[in-house]
Amino acid sequence: MVVIIIGPMGCGKSTIGKLLAVMLGWDFDDADDFHPAENVGKMRAGIALNDNDRLGWLATLSARIKLRLEQDSNLVLACSALKQSYRDILAIDQKQVVSVYLRGSADLLKERLADRSHQYMNDALLESQLQTLEEPEDGLIINIHQSPGNICSDIINQLDQQGNRT
Repeated sequence: MVVIIIGPMGCGKSTIGKLLAVMLGWDFDDADDFHPAENVGKMRAGIALNDNDRLGWLATLSARIKLRLEQDSNLVLACSALKQSYRDILAIDQKQVVSVYLRGSADLLKERLADRSHQYMNDALLESQLQTLEEPEDGLIINIHQSPGNICSDIINQLDQQGNRT
């Protein structure tokens, strides 16, 4: 099974993903680590990525997910997956590949970004991500106004209730 933690920058994808992976005893990947150099350069310069910029990156992630499923190897992946079309490329089916959308207000996201730094994400990109975001209508939707431990416990409980986790 693959659990993909989705949402815009500042929602806690990496923090929650890493902690969830530890709690489940699964591997963790951060999708940001798979961006090609061209994308990283754009983001460092504060230039928002477009759909064409993301296609190769999403294809790489999709292949990684497919391989993990073929190997029957569980994975937690932190990935913005802002649009439904991106989630379609990642083959999110809410059975073998489950999405967990970390939902928070723009004000909370801005507040969180003010308190952190990222290797190449420019805080000015948040507005672009919020404009691009198509909130999912399926999968798990988790309010980020709680502690990381509570968020992860909530995710695990919901996965168990749905019979997704084996």
